[in-house]
Formats: sequence, structure tokens, C-alpha cells
Amino acid sequence: MSLLAVRELSKSFGGVRAVDRVGFSVAAGEIVAMIGPNGAGKSTCFNMLSGQLAPDAGSIELAGKNLAGKAPRDICRLGVGRTFQITATFGSLTVRENLQVALLSHARKLGEVFSSFAGVFSEQANALLNSVGMESQADKECAALAYGDLKRVELAIALASQPRLLLMDEPTAGMASAERHLLMNLVESTSKEKGISVLFTEHDVDVVFRHAERVIVLSEGRLVAQGDPAEVRADPLVHRVYLGEQA
Repeated sequence: MSLLAVRELSKSFGGVRAVDRVGFSVAAGEIVAMIGPNGAGKSTCFNMLSGQLAPDAGSIELAGKNLAGKAPRDICRLGVGRTFQITATFGSLTVRENLQVALLSHARKLGEVFSSFAGVFSEQANALLNSVGMESQADKECAALAYGDLKRVELAIALASQPRLLLMDEPTAGMASAERHLLMNLVESTSKEKGISVLFTEHDVDVVFRHAERVIVLSEGRLVAQGDPAEVRADPLVHRVYLGEQA
């Protein structure tokens, strides 16, 4: 059964049709990759799914509820989490405090005044950090973390909103090869353990074909192929518009 259903999604910027009648679905608990060359429409599509952009036409449904045109905060509360290509944490706060801020936001208590973070959602923060293997670094400032560890913290922050669907924009960008697969292994295990659907964009085709259960291919704003990794990798059109020497 589909958790996310996208139909006829379109977005133009002036005379440029960035996304042109794109439709696809993501099943509950499924891990799907969205790939394509630069300018294919991946980021525009992601920004419409998470509310940064309103579509010109089409529908985006999460468990039957239309998300199209809603504000990012409302989409988040309906069950969509997101990580970004560039990590966004509070460098001067500790790892645990970053999680506490995320939990306060989800509970709509971010505006309340506390003398310190001590005891505020600390158990929940510790549990999230344990789930991504960062509990031993809970008291470190985020500014002192290695890049791969920051990606783990960002994943924990996204999980703080208890998403049903997790959008991950270039999750392994800037990471060494071994780190990339460690992070995606963590994403896979988290998806299966918590029943979270994952839709991610990624330029590293090795990551895509090793970790995605299904692959969606965009080119010039249009959906040109979709299927399981083996089918997509063997598709001559996908080779022509994207894979080429990457395959």
C-alpha cells in the first residue's frame, strides 16, 4: 500500500518547466532513490514534497492527506521529515542539546524559557542518539564532530519529529566511500525497525544500487524510468540520459 502518492506534479520557473507532470509512489517502509542528471528536477521535486515550494499543478498525498502547497512545519507535523545536503546543526550546542531543541520544537514548546537543557526531553534525546550510534558523543559540541558523525546527528534530529516518510537530499555528499555505506546501512536498519519510508536523492550510483529497493529516474523535469535497481540499471534510456560511464 502506498504511503506517498504523487500525481501530475508540475513546477515552472518563468519559461523553464523544472518538473513536468511527474507521478510516483512510495510504499510504507520502502526505500526509494530518485536519480538523474543535474537540472533533472530532483531538488525542485523534493522542495515541493517538503513545502519549500508550492506546485503549479498536481497532488501530493501522504496516507490520503494532500500536502501540496502546505507550509513546511505543517507537512512535518503530518509525518514528513527531511535531511539536507549541507548539515544544519547548532555548532555551539552539544549533540544532546541539538536533539533536545528538535524534540522541544516537535512538542511545540520551543518558545518556553528554560534555565538549562538539563532534564528537558533528555531520555528521548538519549534514545535517539543511541539509535544512530552517537550516545558516546552526546556531550560534545556539534562544531567538534567529524562530518560523518554530523550526518548521524542530522538523521537523529529528523527522527525526532517521528516521521512516517523521511526525505534525504544527497545524504552521503562529502563523505568517504566507507562512511557512505555505513550511514546508508544505518538508514536501512532504521527504516525497517521503525517502519519509516525513505525517499533519497543521490549522485553516487554505487550507493543507489546497493541500498535502494526501487529507483526513480528524472530527466529534464520528466519521469523517464522507474523500477527495481537491476531493471533501472539495465535500461538503455537511463544509460543514455544519466548513467553513461557511471554505471
